[in-house]
Order: sequence, then C-alpha cells, then structure tokens
Amino acid sequence: MIDFMSLASIGLAFFIVAVSPGPATLANATVSMSKGRKAGLIYGAGLSCGLGFWGIVAASGLGAVLQSSVYLLMILKVFGGLYLLWLAFQSARAAMKPDVEKGTPSPDKKDIVHNSFIRGWFIQGLILNLSNPKAVVAWMAALSVGLDANANANANDGVWAYALIAATLMCMVIGVLVYVFYAVIFSFGGIMRGYKRCRRWINGAIAGLFTLAGFGLIRSAFIR
Repeated sequence: MIDFMSLASIGLAFFIVAVSPGPATLANATVSMSKGRKAGLIYGAGLSCGLGFWGIVAASGLGAVLQSSVYLLMILKVFGGLYLLWLAFQSARAAMKPDVEKGTPSPDKKDIVHNSFIRGWFIQGLILNLSNPKAVVAWMAALSVGLDANANANANDGVWAYALIAATLMCMVIGVLVYVFYAVIFSFGGIMRGYKRCRRWINGAIAGLFTLAGFGLIRSAFIR
C-alpha cells in the first residue's frame, strides 16, 4: 500500500503547483479584493470544481489520452487562451471605469440579484479552470511523484487503485483549501481598501498578465 511519505510527497507537489501564482489564483485574489469574501469563496468553489474535473481526468488515465490527442488539446488550449484574453479585456475595461458607487437593489429584486451573483461567480470560476488543459498536466505530474514507485508492486492486488483514489481526493481538498486561503486573505479590509485606492493600476497590471498568459496558451497550441 502507498505509505504516508508517498502521500505527503504528492500533497506537497500539488500544493506547490496550486498555490503558485497563476491565472486561477490571480483571478481568485482579484475577485476577493474587488467584490469581497463571499464572491471570492463562490468563485473559488467554481475553480475547485474545475480543478477537480481535471483531477478525475488525470486519475482515470484520460489525461494521457488527452495529451496524445493533438487536435483536441489544440482546441482546448485555443479556447483557454481566448478566455484568458477575454478576462484581460474585462480587467482593462474595469481599469478605465470611473469610481461610481452602485445603488442598493430594491427589495423585490434582492433575491434575483443574490442568485445571479452566486451563479455568475461560480460559473466564471468553473470555466476558468475547465478551459485550462495545463491543469491535467499538473495533476499527472503531482500524482506520479508518489504513485509510480508503487505501481508495479500493487497493480495486481488493486491496492494501487485505492492509493490513486486517496491521492486524488487529498489533492482535491488541497485545491479547495488553497482557493479558500486566497479568498480569505485578499478580502481583508486593509487589502480591499488598498485595492480601491490603486484599482486602476492593479486592474491594468492584471490585464497585462492575463494577456501574456492567453497568448502564451494559444501559442503553445501550435508548437510541436
């Protein structure tokens, strides 16, 4: 059976990948700074579901199939790149907007606004991670850290399959905790006030980073 050290190695490898700055964590931090903790947590929930989907793909062996399917991988990368460019456009537009206080919705519209608020942020987070096929590569790399050494010894008795499930579930939990961490940290009052003061500069910088990431993902789709 896979030992504790192997699981710890997988968890550490996945944690490093998940917590490192990237499009998902950057977007989660931005939503939390600009819209508050609730929006950040809902957005993080969507990101977690998208990340979990790629974890299931990697654990089931479909990740290797995806990597070997040139045209499918190309389509996913182009779509993911275009979505990042769309996020860049949204950030740039937000940077150019003047500071205007929004009114409070009328009582009869509060439930509609609340439900749309939840669905909107969750779906945006879900799409962001679903549109990033590089996530499955990260999953495969993390799982291989501790499982490859046990594969030959345990393949015949089915223990390796249980170890794979345990490692995948552990990484999913780590992913959720990382997004919760980003939502909580970046929604503290001081950070949100700092964001409001430097909103245009921050959104402009984020637009640039998303643009670079988007074009980089599209470019990688056509590199052999």
